[in-house]
Amino acid sequence: MTTSKSISILSIFISLALTMSCGSKSAKEATTEEHHSEEKNTVEFTEAQYKTAAIELGEIENKQISGTVKVNGKLDVPPQQMVSISVPLGGFLKSTPLLQGSRVKAGQVIATMENLDFIQIQQDYIEAKNQSEFAKMDYDRQLELAKDNVNAQKTLQQAKTTYTSWQTKANGLEEKLKMISIDLASLNEGKISSAINLYSPINGYVTQVNVNIGKFVNPSDILFEIVDTEHLHAELTVFEKDVPKLKIGQKVRFTLANETKERMATVYLLGRQISLDRTIRIHCHIDKEDTNLLPGMYLKAVVETGGIEVAAVPDKAIIDYQGKKYIFYQLKEQPHSALKDESKEQHASEFHFAMMEVQIGNSEMGYTEIILPPDFNADTNQVVVKNAYAILSKMKNSEEEE
Repeated sequence: MTTSKSISILSIFISLALTMSCGSKSAKEATTEEHHSEEKNTVEFTEAQYKTAAIELGEIENKQISGTVKVNGKLDVPPQQMVSISVPLGGFLKSTPLLQGSRVKAGQVIATMENLDFIQIQQDYIEAKNQSEFAKMDYDRQLELAKDNVNAQKTLQQAKTTYTSWQTKANGLEEKLKMISIDLASLNEGKISSAINLYSPINGYVTQVNVNIGKFVNPSDILFEIVDTEHLHAELTVFEKDVPKLKIGQKVRFTLANETKERMATVYLLGRQISLDRTIRIHCHIDKEDTNLLPGMYLKAVVETGGIEVAAVPDKAIIDYQGKKYIFYQLKEQPHSALKDESKEQHASEFHFAMMEVQIGNSEMGYTEIILPPDFNADTNQVVVKNAYAILSKMKNSEEEE
């Protein structure tokens, strides 16, 4: 009985010992793997290797770098520079010299329309005008008679009402005739026409021709569209996150979709409403007018948002590796000293570097903005500003050898 109990106790001690041994081994392996992972982003140079590679160290500097915002957009014109031509009373198109792309000047005859209703309106106007003149004479006569109390007050009021009614009708018909560009001077001489002329209200180019000779058009139909291309502007779409960077007066560089030529514009209007796709529209005056530009052309643009002071390094300090951006900085002590149980004092003949991923911003005059991890102290660490790729090459060769 006693022997059996002793064997059980011994078994428990052996199990505990094995468990502790395995746990210690696992912890040691985990620590080793952790330090090995740290070593993958570090590399050691001897003094000779450091000189041969011509590596140079420098500081992360605060630089004034001009910011930019990349946007897309299109060419557009203000509403007052785009005109749709229609006929208020409708009619048949008798003639027109216009083709799409034709150049027209303000006041130029662009079409002739015919409609029997034009004749009726002119007849009604002449009748109303004559009746108004006759009613005016009668009203004036009744006024004179009323002074001598010859006529009744009712007769005077009736004469005034008749005169006012015909005068109002004549004035209304006159306004209609002006809308369809009837020459009132000729009409007052008794010249009635079944045709009217349409005139261009602006200088510009014809962008649409929607009719042909002999076609009847309704008052709501658009015959032509004319655009004044001298007032083209760039309408750009800007994402909500970039809105705080924008100001009136900023310069814009843009290229058309089918060109490489860069043109300049100036921001003159900022939209005041965020659309459903979280963007706003901004409008830019084109600095140099170009008659080859047309409304609706798509473009790519860069808005220059001005200089701000940011953390920056020389362009050569940034390396591109596997689609990400990195810089190297010098370590103050050997990163693997704890594993090898070596002294933590840095040997004067050794140089140790670590690779760190960064985000980049704008570039200017050989410097690029970098966004550092929050725990990195730029004031106490030096970075590699020249021949960083030599360090990357040695690091990867060391990994392959391992």
